[in-house]
Amino acid sequence: MSDFNFFQVSDEDRARAAAHAKRCAAAATRVPDIPAETALRPLRQVAVIGAGTMGGGIAMALANIGVPVTLIDASAQGLDKGLAKIRDNYATSVKRGKLDAATMTERLALITGSLEMAAVAPADLVIEAVFEDLGLKQDIFRQLDTLARPGAILATNTSGLDIDQIAAVTKRPQDVVGAHFFSPAHVMKLLEVVRAAKTAPDVIATLMDLGRRMGKTSVLARIYPGFIGNALFRQYNREAHFLVEDGALPHEVDAALTRFGYAMGIFAVHDMAGNDVGWQTRKAQMATRAKDRRWNDLILKLCDMGRFGQKSGRGWYRYESGDRTPRRDPEIERFIVEESARMGITRRPMDETEILKRCLYGMVNEGARLLEQGIALRPGDIDITYLTGYGFPAHQGGPMYLADRIGLAQVLADIRRLHAEHGAWWQPAPLLEKLAAEGRCFADLAVSQTTEPTL
Repeated sequence: MSDFNFFQVSDEDRARAAAHAKRCAAAATRVPDIPAETALRPLRQVAVIGAGTMGGGIAMALANIGVPVTLIDASAQGLDKGLAKIRDNYATSVKRGKLDAATMTERLALITGSLEMAAVAPADLVIEAVFEDLGLKQDIFRQLDTLARPGAILATNTSGLDIDQIAAVTKRPQDVVGAHFFSPAHVMKLLEVVRAAKTAPDVIATLMDLGRRMGKTSVLARIYPGFIGNALFRQYNREAHFLVEDGALPHEVDAALTRFGYAMGIFAVHDMAGNDVGWQTRKAQMATRAKDRRWNDLILKLCDMGRFGQKSGRGWYRYESGDRTPRRDPEIERFIVEESARMGITRRPMDETEILKRCLYGMVNEGARLLEQGIALRPGDIDITYLTGYGFPAHQGGPMYLADRIGLAQVLADIRRLHAEHGAWWQPAPLLEKLAAEGRCFADLAVSQTTEPTL
């Protein structure tokens, strides 16, 4: 079984990948059990809770399509900062010639700030966009249950929490839904609409349509840790860090990923976003995590060393003042080698193909699990999520499409090898084993989906 060449993509391959993406985007709008003629709930007025980067971006995305928004924050400082950021974002667009001054004025007039939760009262849709803390979100939804008008849609922008637990604190779980925007929300073209156990069909239809109106691709997901996008991203992220422990250096992993087609490698992305994102949460989780598998804590140790990334001038790379170019750092490379020795790992060279297999095949394996459990409706929904929200190279078509190109028997053989070498994280997904045994591919699942005209 010869190795697949991840870097050889012909013009014909690119054209096929583009056609696949177009089909995926169109198919994602269809939800088999929700008829296309389902009446939508009106969205004449929306409230967004939380004036941070995400909440401000969502408010802009709504104002951009002419929907009046009330932006609510708990502190005057937070609200003022959020509204100032919105003004700056629009002013930058005007400066770059992407927006005229009159349109900026119109859109700003649609966004009103408030410090009172009671300001949600007239809203047809409330979108909660505070940080990822289940208790905090539940507290907000208890208040919304009292303050929001009957029939208002109550959406949470969580990126992976259990929405059923959020809906359970209300007396109207049929109105509760996940609306996972991607940051910056006024720019990114993906909206994960997450269906909870009791979410009403017209709520799903309304959110899917809202994404379309915003110029986004709306993808439906069920509740699962990380939903579709972050569930796969965890596999990609984890293996990249294990590769560094096992013998690769950050620049080698990033070089393979950029040669494959990513705009940036994973370690450069960490440094740009800030290695301390989720730092304390992850440290708190260490005590309760499963003991039957390997975990990676290198990024936490970088944070303990003050290596937060670009903002601190050093992370996985070092940065010159006023320059965001990642440069190799002998200090961190020495630290990585010492950490491997401390963990009893014998480092070995990693070629580009092995790097890509470990980063990408974990995503494919997780995607198969999502399909088997009905978290994602179709393989193409996973692909379009990755193409529009996670920077997956367009010419590679998405993780599930790529696996079909390689051949599921070959992908499974490698996953079995990785399972034997690395243990629990690489347990092959039963659906992947079934399809490979039958000589089928993920695309065959899409063909078996209903073709009736639905949402």
